[in-house]
Amino acid sequence: MRRSRLSVTLAAFVLTLSGLLAAPAQADNLLANPGFEYGSLSGWTCANAAVVSSPVRSGSHALAATPVGSDYAQCSQTVSVRPNSTYSVSAWVRGNPVYLGITGGPSTWSGNTNYNQLQLTFTTTGTQTSAQLYLHGWYGAGTYYADDVVLDGAGGSTPGTPGSPGAPQVTSVTNTSIALGWGASAGTVSGYRVYEGAAVVATVSGTAATIGGLKACETHSYSVAAYNAAGESAKSALVTGSTSGCVDTGLPKHALVGYLHASFANGSGYVRMADVPAAWDVIDLAFGEPTSVTSGDIRFTRCPVAECPNVESDSEFISAIKTKQAQGKKVLISIGGQNGQVQLTTAAARDKFVSSVSAIIDKYGLNGLDVDFEGHSLSLNAGDTDFRNPTTPVVVNLVSALKTLKAKYGSGFVLTMAPETFFVQVGHQFYGGSGTGDARTGAYLPVIHALRDSLTLLHVQDYNSGPVMGLDNQYHTMGGPDFHIAMTDMLKAGFSVAGTGQFFPGLRPDQIAIGLPAAVSAGNGYTSPADVQTAVNCLVKGSGCGSYALRGGTSPALRGLMTWSINWDKYYNWEFQNSHEPFLNALP
Repeated sequence: MRRSRLSVTLAAFVLTLSGLLAAPAQADNLLANPGFEYGSLSGWTCANAAVVSSPVRSGSHALAATPVGSDYAQCSQTVSVRPNSTYSVSAWVRGNPVYLGITGGPSTWSGNTNYNQLQLTFTTTGTQTSAQLYLHGWYGAGTYYADDVVLDGAGGSTPGTPGSPGAPQVTSVTNTSIALGWGASAGTVSGYRVYEGAAVVATVSGTAATIGGLKACETHSYSVAAYNAAGESAKSALVTGSTSGCVDTGLPKHALVGYLHASFANGSGYVRMADVPAAWDVIDLAFGEPTSVTSGDIRFTRCPVAECPNVESDSEFISAIKTKQAQGKKVLISIGGQNGQVQLTTAAARDKFVSSVSAIIDKYGLNGLDVDFEGHSLSLNAGDTDFRNPTTPVVVNLVSALKTLKAKYGSGFVLTMAPETFFVQVGHQFYGGSGTGDARTGAYLPVIHALRDSLTLLHVQDYNSGPVMGLDNQYHTMGGPDFHIAMTDMLKAGFSVAGTGQFFPGLRPDQIAIGLPAAVSAGNGYTSPADVQTAVNCLVKGSGCGSYALRGGTSPALRGLMTWSINWDKYYNWEFQNSHEPFLNALP
């Protein structure tokens, strides 16, 4: 969230690109039409591209692609690969700049007017059976050219083994079990093994299995492999499921979440707690801020009379909070924001964070905490590449502090997070712990993952964002339904984390809300109510999705919408509230 709504660009995308890597010895080029010698784009999926006869690096043809508007002119090709195998990638390119990469893996770039060779290597994960190579340019940078593209390594699977099973689906859940079903493999099949990571959790002869002995309200991700006497197939795609038995925090099935400027007016005017309309189900008090960046000492100072002439007294404020809670509303303290940089670099700062946040919650009788760390609050140290086991102190200490607060206040404690896309979805393409580029990319992922079974809501800010690559390997730009569909689908389906060989499992749909600016003055990326509702209908019902195919399936339990802010919505005559509250209430 922002006090001053300035445009935020993600120029750091370019800085995160990895450098040139030496390639291993060649095996077989797995690409079709690698030198474009068919005289066409056969085998490739491209935007704003064509095959040309000049300039070429070798042969008679090459690729020419020109970015138009917000499009990068990407050309890609997906090939079959083997799990746990290393591949080399290269391409001869000219243009400024030209990017070569593997989706969810490494990438590199150059900017030359003559043909030069880009090279990199990547290693597949234990469940990976396909890889997508891509080339693209950059906004307004003119035409780029590519020729003699190579993806070398072992293709397919071991001769005689079964084909990979169909993508598994969660068929039912209980408090202690998750049932799966999948499509049969081709070839001779002796049975199927269900994996959670590298561990076999079930072995069956048919195409269904139930994994038991689980805890209530836990999230698990599984893949399936077929086997016979010749060996084991490549693993299927991952499926993520959650057991039932989650604690009911009292939120409606579809909720409206809004930030209330409680410590400042921000040009939109002060709104007293008692005057917040009943449409708002969760009210986030903005903001609690630290006494210094690394102190961990969080203070919540209510708006002064000089800035907010109509501000109520503390006693009136607390009384109004109690009235909201009696109506079933949740009131949280939001920590951070644009100006509230919080870095818990030490154990002392971690402990001070816990005690000072607790003091705010207790003083005002709040329902929980919203984590709105922005700017440089979270980043990853070089080499911290496993989001499941982070080592960076600011991340480890924040996870510990949040777990302590959750344990202190119990199962009814409401915990929400409001990261920017740069700290979450961008981790699919660039991950900060790799030690190259911006160390903040994807830095929220270890926090979300560690708290996923305690997290009430994740409402990523779908605004003040640069273009972000979605699960369809296309860049999506804020301001229309397409952006919200793609970004939210990533949270539901999960995604591979760039350069780590790991998969970030999706969240339950009831944990996901879409973050939006209430009006044009509230943030870049304002989306009209009609376009917001188009996106929600796609995500909830599967209708109106345009050309986008949901990877995570429909989400009837999608929690709802978050906005910055209640104050800006009032300033613009309650357009957000009046448009979306009846719409959410009418959803199934």
